[in-house]
Amino acid sequence: MSTTMTAAYLPGDSTVQMRTVPVPTPGHGEVLLRIKASTICGSDIRCIYHEHLGKGPEGYQGVIAGHEPCGQIVAVGPGCRRFAEGDRVIVYHISGCGVCNDCRRGYMISCTSEKYRRAYGWQRDGGMAEFMIAEEKDLIALPDQLSYADGAQVACGFGTVYEGLQKIGIDGNHAVLITGLGPVGLATAALSRKLGAPTIIGIDVVPERMQIAKDLGLCDHVLVSGPDNVDEVKALTGGMGVERAVDCSAHHAARATAIRATRKWGRIVFIGEGGKVEINPSPDMIHDQKTVYGSWVTSTWLMEELVERLVRWNLHPADIITHRFPLQKADEAYALMASGKCGKVAVCQDEELS
Repeated sequence: MSTTMTAAYLPGDSTVQMRTVPVPTPGHGEVLLRIKASTICGSDIRCIYHEHLGKGPEGYQGVIAGHEPCGQIVAVGPGCRRFAEGDRVIVYHISGCGVCNDCRRGYMISCTSEKYRRAYGWQRDGGMAEFMIAEEKDLIALPDQLSYADGAQVACGFGTVYEGLQKIGIDGNHAVLITGLGPVGLATAALSRKLGAPTIIGIDVVPERMQIAKDLGLCDHVLVSGPDNVDEVKALTGGMGVERAVDCSAHHAARATAIRATRKWGRIVFIGEGGKVEINPSPDMIHDQKTVYGSWVTSTWLMEELVERLVRWNLHPADIITHRFPLQKADEAYALMASGKCGKVAVCQDEELS
């Protein structure tokens, strides 16, 4: 194995810098991964690629980019207890202290330690490289039935969606509205269908993403974002509105639509980050007994459950990947993802590139 590798960094001016850096050596409780697939998250574009928005311990620290990695273990450091060389694994993208209350629940995204909480691709080196160091406690086993590209999707997007859908509960009695049909919205549609939703309605403004939802059969109805969306959704649901709504857009108008197009006693979850929402609490929520949830990433145990169910359902998250690039063309991958005119974008190596 070479002693150096190629890695991608994000300087914050809508460009990508490729550098040659040493291949790291795993320390105690760590493994070295050969990265097979690393997908690009919308938060990378919003918070890092265009400009470095995060501050302090939450800011981008000039590390190797990429927080949705999946690969194969090629070396194991001392002290590892479960995983071994050759294992296929997903990396839960936030490494927490492991001993605070949130970490013990599996929610390392909410780790309370300013010293030890470090997200891959943000405060510690991530997956936009040939190799990557990960802590064993952050790994999720990848079954043989799933590809590395499937696993990269679980690392953030599908895991985040699964958490949100668990909060609101979806079954065969529920019509589902999804506002925002980017990769997270597409993942919402795919999972909602497997959970039993008989009617799925999607709303977006980008023609390319609307077409992907249609082509993959993820939505029964796809609407163009506009001021009549609430009436359109109600017309598609017998005048009542949907039982469940998921906002993946973070747009204030879309969030208001999600609330107002939901019927009495319905549930809404906000997954898309950023933005605002303006509502009138009494008519929009209180009088109709609606509940709005916020949901941020997921836990390690729910991610393991999701992986098991993906196999059971024969659902492959990689189906919503529309473009794959080699690591050497990471700049093109990030530029395409920033345009929004695509589904999920992946940077791949080895068998995942072919």
